[in-house]
Amino acid sequence: MKERIIRVAVGQINCTVGDLEGNAVKIKEAFRGAGLSQADIVLFPELALTGYPPEDLLLKPKFILDNLDCLNSLAKSLSGAIAVVGFVDCRGKDIYNAAAVICEGKVQGVYHKMLLPNYGVFDEKRYFTPGSEPVVFSLGNAVFGVNICEDIWDLNGPAHAQAARKAGLILNINASPYHIGKSRVRQDILSRQAKANKTAIVYANMVGGQDELVFDGQSMALDKQGRLINKAEAFTEDLLITDLKVPEKGKLGAKTIKLPSRPVAVEKTELFKREIKELPQTAEVYQALVLGLRDYAAKNGFKEAVIGLSGGIDSSLVAAIAADALGHNKVIGIFMPSRYSSRDSDEDARQLAQNLRIEFKSISIEQIYKMYLLLFEPYFTGLPKNIAEENLQARIRGNILMAFSNKFGWLVLTTGNKSEMSTGYATLYGDMAGGLALIKDVPKTMVYELVKYRNSQEAVIPERVISKAPTAELRMDQKDSDSLPEYEKLDPILKAYVEEDRDLKDIVSKGCDRETAKKVLELVDKSEYKRRQSPPGVKITPRAFGKDRRMPITNKYRK
Repeated sequence: MKERIIRVAVGQINCTVGDLEGNAVKIKEAFRGAGLSQADIVLFPELALTGYPPEDLLLKPKFILDNLDCLNSLAKSLSGAIAVVGFVDCRGKDIYNAAAVICEGKVQGVYHKMLLPNYGVFDEKRYFTPGSEPVVFSLGNAVFGVNICEDIWDLNGPAHAQAARKAGLILNINASPYHIGKSRVRQDILSRQAKANKTAIVYANMVGGQDELVFDGQSMALDKQGRLINKAEAFTEDLLITDLKVPEKGKLGAKTIKLPSRPVAVEKTELFKREIKELPQTAEVYQALVLGLRDYAAKNGFKEAVIGLSGGIDSSLVAAIAADALGHNKVIGIFMPSRYSSRDSDEDARQLAQNLRIEFKSISIEQIYKMYLLLFEPYFTGLPKNIAEENLQARIRGNILMAFSNKFGWLVLTTGNKSEMSTGYATLYGDMAGGLALIKDVPKTMVYELVKYRNSQEAVIPERVISKAPTAELRMDQKDSDSLPEYEKLDPILKAYVEEDRDLKDIVSKGCDRETAKKVLELVDKSEYKRRQSPPGVKITPRAFGKDRRMPITNKYRK
């Protein structure tokens, strides 16, 4: 069978929700770069024009119209190669998650996403109408199908139907959010699709941070045997260019959209063969957190960040990520000791700031704390000290950080991890006060792994921070283990309950102590009201708090 070599480029770009003009500029720039590499087709991510997910912007008719105007203007500026651009289409009262196929300065055809995800962080059935036609296009006699994200996950879905319509190449555009291991899952699905349909596949993914979500890129190309032949960089914008052999069909189907005939370049420059690199899991998570913070700050207009340094491992990790994401001169660490703060904590916080070359301030809260205790003395007399006196310290610190934020426009980064957020081991309006809960989805045991990874690049976090027992230092000789199981026991229970929806009986059957597991589940259930009031945090696990896991605050179900 005669074959045609089609050079496909993926413009793996970092889009911003709502920035129609800015996203169009990114599309033009990547298209121009692909043209210099003699690409025949240039793919851009799902909803590249609007950014993903646009959420309730999609309920604004003006936004839909503006996106259509922007698409038409963009199309006129693109010539040479074929462009596949994600946008929002509108037909009457219905809107569609769509891909425009642009050639010779105009939209030649449109594909509407057929399978709309409505699970996890996805809520597409709230907005979009599903498409009904597995459209295919032809470049000469070479047929290709265009589909969108979820469409490629069903082996009997649109890709299968497009292959039946003689497509020898499937182009799939995506805004697929990151979580640990996601890239491997995607590749396995694509490999099965390619082998089942005997088609090459090019998978274009978005990159960048959007609120809680991080898009990791890692766009890829696979041949019809399902073998990975090319892959884009992770967590950065990239232009991935691949030559693919596509069979030419003698007779095209009646429903094939024939694109204007373009001359085939007799000689194309040889492509540079890039190395396909796979990141270790810990490095992948660290880069996701760096990108999530960098984009959250930049896209929301924050230039600097402030962190309450405690001398503990969580705030140390957050400070390291912040320095890497924003630059050491854009991060301020504030140590706020009380009567319960140890000399070790003071020394470790100072050493960390020095190692990271971030600005350091020390502001004692002792006098403020004394005034609070004096204020409450008439009301608390005769009662034993408890969490009330402890949390006063956390709330004083939260007020100080927010005052600096208000005065200088700094972004307050909170330092609570997923283990603490799960069990309510955090203080409302205290250490939970801030603009971004950077490690909200990072279990405590993973915090240690990330710190060791960061120190393997450059030893910036003091060894004593890693080796000492975790403590909030809100009372004498306090340890986290006074209130919680050891994190090595706690985190597997939380993973089973929060991420996998396993019940108590199932968790115990896996070897967990029944009373420990029961206590942990009760803490998780009772703390929903706290989590609902926490800042957004970067998603790195398959099921994060927030959009992923939506439990009622008022909830009597305890079985």
